Amino acid sequence: MSETDKQRWLPQFCSLPTLFALMVVAEIVALVIAMAPDRAARSWLSELGIASVFVQWLALLNAVVLCSSREVLERLPVRPGFFSAWALAVITTALGSAVVYSMDHALGFGLTAPAGAIWRFSIGNAAICALIAAALLRYLYVRELWQERVHAAAKAQVDALQARIRPHFLFNSMNTIASLIRKRPTDAERAVEDLSELFRAALGTREMLGTLGEELDLIGHYLRIESLRLGERLKLDLDLQALPRDLPLPPLLLQPLVENAVYHGIQRMPEGGTLSMHGAHNDGMIEIVVRNPLPDDVAHPRNAHALANVRARIEYHFGDKAALIVQPARGEFTVTVRLPERIRQ
Repeated sequence: MSETDKQRWLPQFCSLPTLFALMVVAEIVALVIAMAPDRAARSWLSELGIASVFVQWLALLNAVVLCSSREVLERLPVRPGFFSAWALAVITTALGSAVVYSMDHALGFGLTAPAGAIWRFSIGNAAICALIAAALLRYLYVRELWQERVHAAAKAQVDALQARIRPHFLFNSMNTIASLIRKRPTDAERAVEDLSELFRAALGTREMLGTLGEELDLIGHYLRIESLRLGERLKLDLDLQALPRDLPLPPLLLQPLVENAVYHGIQRMPEGGTLSMHGAHNDGMIEIVVRNPLPDDVAHPRNAHALANVRARIEYHFGDKAALIVQPARGEFTVTVRLPERIRQ
C-alpha cells in the first residue's frame, strides 16, 4: 500500500459532503423508527420529530468525534484503523444514548424508554449504529479512494499535456536568433533571454503555481520573439490593466492561446493582422478574451490539442466555475477564458 493510501483512507467527517451523507442516513433511520408498528403511543409525525432530533444529534456527535480523531486514526494501517473508527462510533453512540436517557428521565419527559431500561436503550442503539457504521464507513472509504484516484489520473493527464512543447516555435525562434546575431546582436541577446524565460516556465516544477502577472510577463516574452520574426505583420492590441496580477495561476495557461493566435492565424496571412487581448475583472470573475484574424478559407484552425490542454488544466485547477469558450467564425477566431478569483485546492 502506498503512503498516500495510508494517509487518505479515512474520509474528512467535518466536510459538508460527508456531513450531508451522515444526516441523510440518520434521517432514514429516524423514518424507520417512526414507522415501526409497535410505536403507536404518539402520532407518527411526533415520533418522527423526536427520532429525527435524537439520531441527528448522534450523527453530528459521531462526526465531531471521528473528525477530531482523524489524525490519530490515519496513523494506523487501514484495517485496524477502520475497526477503530467503527468501534469509536459504536461507543460514542452508546454513551450518547445513555446521556440522553438519563437527561430524559431526570426531566420527566419519558421520550426514550421505560425506567430501568437504560442498558437496553443504549445497547440497542449501539447495535443499530454498529450495522449502519460498518456499511457507511465502507462506502465513505471506497468513495475517498475513488476521488483520490480520479484526482491522480487528472493530474497525470494534465502533466502529460503540459509537458508537450511545440517544436515549431523552438525552431522558428532559433532561426530568428541566428539571423539577428550578426546584424542586431542586442536584439538577438534579448530574444535568447525571452526564450529562456519561456522554457523555464515550460520545464519548471509543475506543482508550483505562479500568478497572472507572471503569465502576462511570459506572454510579453513570447510576443517580443514573434515580433522579431514577423515584424510589422504582427500588430498588438492589448488591454490587460484591469486584471489582478496576484491571482494564483498555473504556468503556461494563457500563453498557448496567444501562440495559437499567432501560429494558426496571423502568420498564415500575407499581410499579417492584429492580435487582440483584453481583460476584465467583474463580480469575482476574471475574463480574458483573445482574438485573432484568420485566412478567408480557414474557419476552424487545427488547434484542438492546445485548446484541450488549456481546457483540461482550467477544469483541473479551477473546477466547474471556470470556462474556456471558443468562438470560431469566418475571418476571425475568438477564445474567452473565464476564471474565478480563487483557485480550487
